[in-house]
Amino acid sequence: MKFAFLADPLDHFKTYKDTTYAMMAEAARRGHEIFAFQQKDMAFEAGKVVANVQRIALTGDPKDWYRAEPAAATRLDAFDAVLVRKDPPFNMEYIYLTYLLEVAESQGARVFNRPQAIRSHNEKLAIAQFPQFTAPTLVTSDAARVRAFHREHRDIILKPLDGMGGAGIFRVKEDGMNLGSIIETLTANGAHTIMVQRFIPEIVQGDKRVLLIGGEVVPYSLARIPQGGEVRGNLAAGGLGVAQPVTARDREIGEALAPVLLKRGLLLVGLDVIGDYLTEINVTSPTCFQEISQQAGFNVAGMFIDALEQQCK
Repeated sequence: MKFAFLADPLDHFKTYKDTTYAMMAEAARRGHEIFAFQQKDMAFEAGKVVANVQRIALTGDPKDWYRAEPAAATRLDAFDAVLVRKDPPFNMEYIYLTYLLEVAESQGARVFNRPQAIRSHNEKLAIAQFPQFTAPTLVTSDAARVRAFHREHRDIILKPLDGMGGAGIFRVKEDGMNLGSIIETLTANGAHTIMVQRFIPEIVQGDKRVLLIGGEVVPYSLARIPQGGEVRGNLAAGGLGVAQPVTARDREIGEALAPVLLKRGLLLVGLDVIGDYLTEINVTSPTCFQEISQQAGFNVAGMFIDALEQQCK
């Protein structure tokens, strides 16, 4: 099969931990052809969605890890699958990308995750569709509502709806220190909507990444444990990643969401779970394949390519 990866620049990959690389390596091991392109390589031209796509071969060298053939303008429906692996920020350029990919789908391209599903699932707000699994949560731009939420719950987390890697996350304890300033900053004085949640003390045991692949729960999660007094477990914020078997609660949440999200066109999803609570639903470019595989010995990329092959039959 021919798999085209819509990703960020290949030269920026850290192959020892990059999930997209793990996908490519597993696909290549099975004899599939691997292609790559970036968003800037795409165009709607002469009535078709095309991209300047490079066929790549993996070398096995962790640094000089690929060889690329010259780019060729190719219709996206020429591939068995187009895999969207572009990292956030999820800005208007990302939205435009999903529009182009939807046109490509209408012309016969098979895109994973589906662009409409990516666009429809804000990674913070999507949890509102599954309130039975969430901690007390408020979404608002109204300072008075945030203050009332703090008075009720005493210890809260505030975060922007478009953040990534733990950026812009604040904790405010019972004393309310700097609450007003944080509200003003995050909401831009009421212009931006934010999310506020009751603090979940189990964060000390890790912010768990629970992966859903092809409607199934990966049997291991990656607990990202905050370090050095941080409240954030994100790996980008210095969290320590520890692979562990999914808990009964992790599996309950995952098995409830997995078939629903797969039906919507989300082949790969990364749930964030703290303690017993769902906190985010990651759909743009979920990660943690290699950390789980290296520590637990479970071939996550293999499970993903199995699911992808099944979808492409």
